[in-house]
Formats: sequence, C-alpha cells, structure tokens
Amino acid sequence: MTLRAEPRDGEVLVQVSDSGEGMAEEVASHIFDRFYKEKGSKGLGLGLAITKALVEAHGGRIWVETALSKGTTFSFTLPLVSSNTQS
Repeated sequence: MTLRAEPRDGEVLVQVSDSGEGMAEEVASHIFDRFYKEKGSKGLGLGLAITKALVEAHGGRIWVETALSKGTTFSFTLPLVSSNTQS
C-alpha cells in the first residue's frame, strides 16, 4: 500500500494505492453510493458514502481508479487554507 499527499493548485491531493486484485468497472461506478455492497462483502455499505460526503462538504472531490489484477487508487482533494485567512 502506498500513501501520497502533495499540494496542487491551491489544494492538497491525497492518494492511497494498492497493487491488489482491483475491481470491476461496475463495482467502481457505484463504490460511493450509500448502502452499495459488493456481493459477499461485509459492512453496511456506508463508509465510502460518508467519506464522499465529508470530502465534498469541505470543498473537495473524491474518486477511484482501478484495473482488474493491477490494483486500486483512491484519490481525494481538499482546498488548502492559508494560516493568514480569518474566519
């Protein structure tokens, strides 16, 4: 597993990658939907939906890139805030 973070154009890009089995496009297209679970998976299907809502509430974006037998990368951005910014 690899974790990366880097500043880009006023935001920070965070990526978490693995070199596992990846997932089918059909799964990837629904991975952030509430209550979506791949057959046989455990959990409620809420974790990534909640994560997406939190990232978007802070002005960011989240997405997944995957390829079968090659792994998956989850990426998200959040705006950078200057310490000089007043509330």
